[in-house]
Amino acid sequence: MDYLKKYDPLKNKVLQILDKDGKIVNPTMVPNLKNKDLIEAYKIMNLSRRQDDFQNKAQRQGRLLSFLSSTGQEACEVGYTIALKKGLDWFASGYRNNAAWLTMGMPIHKIMMYWMGNEFGGQSPEGVNSLPPNIIIGSQYSQAVGIAYAEKLRKGKGVAVTTTGDGGSSEGETYEAMNFAVLHNLPVVFIIENNKYAISTPVRLATKSMNFAVKGIATGMPSIKVDGNDFLASYKASADAIEYARKGNGPILIEFDTYRMGAHSSSDNPDVYRPKGEYEEMVKFDPLVRMKKYLISLNIWDEKKQEQLDKEQSDLVRSEFDLAEKKKAYPLEDIFKYTYEKMTDDLNDQLAEAKEFIDKYPQVLKGGH
Repeated sequence: MDYLKKYDPLKNKVLQILDKDGKIVNPTMVPNLKNKDLIEAYKIMNLSRRQDDFQNKAQRQGRLLSFLSSTGQEACEVGYTIALKKGLDWFASGYRNNAAWLTMGMPIHKIMMYWMGNEFGGQSPEGVNSLPPNIIIGSQYSQAVGIAYAEKLRKGKGVAVTTTGDGGSSEGETYEAMNFAVLHNLPVVFIIENNKYAISTPVRLATKSMNFAVKGIATGMPSIKVDGNDFLASYKASADAIEYARKGNGPILIEFDTYRMGAHSSSDNPDVYRPKGEYEEMVKFDPLVRMKKYLISLNIWDEKKQEQLDKEQSDLVRSEFDLAEKKKAYPLEDIFKYTYEKMTDDLNDQLAEAKEFIDKYPQVLKGGH
């Protein structure tokens, strides 16, 4: 990655290839992607947006327990996961990575099952090296480091990619994981999706650093800040970083400068803490609009294709949700069975206690009090 010095995070430099109007502003950095690859990436971005919209409505109807939206962050999430080699590389996610899960190959109905509370919703299909969503903020960094360490010990060629938000970068575990990865020269790419808010805490109240990319410097790790609403820049930086790590150069940190267009979660109201007019200004940088304009400029996309895509994807999301609802129920044991290969005595005790409680208060499962 000979361009790292040019985009020095200490100078707050940002890698951008597409501007907000979908025009190329950095022609020497355009990645070598075929038109079919560009269209495929856009289709996944669009699908994730439509799935998010559907799940918002389903949650309001009480048909999903909760979920966390990727709306606004599709370009970087598709960019870094589409750069992974299927069946070889690994992805350790957080909880706001719907577009990334789709790109990795997670079926929509399984993602929905997860948000319905079914443990099997986090189980990846054969050949999909994607770990279950991680709710404990920052822990996925340690998981990725463990995978990368295993790859190194067995002399494998796989690279681990992991991501957290700007808030997650304040967790001690994220620094510990990065420090360990540098010490052992591990093949891992650390990502910070700076979407401007840690729930309701804005970046300005979370760090005094000029950006998040500089947080790798203390460990001796190279880093770069990228326009995370620009798919081309997101893919370019990710693909290069993954190959950099694969060649034995050690870990690297990427900050994707993006924006969480939706709420923190389905139980959140961002209007309470977002300054008036902020959303209206930031939506001008919508990654889907930017990518769509670029595809149209290449004469490989138009409004008729968009209309057809929206219809097909809406039908797909609806059918996947119907499938997920049929798999909504699950045995109580599933909550306890999959932490270890074999359940420990403590977990067996907890399962027995849960059974005793439900036998005594069966109305709990029926939504009673």
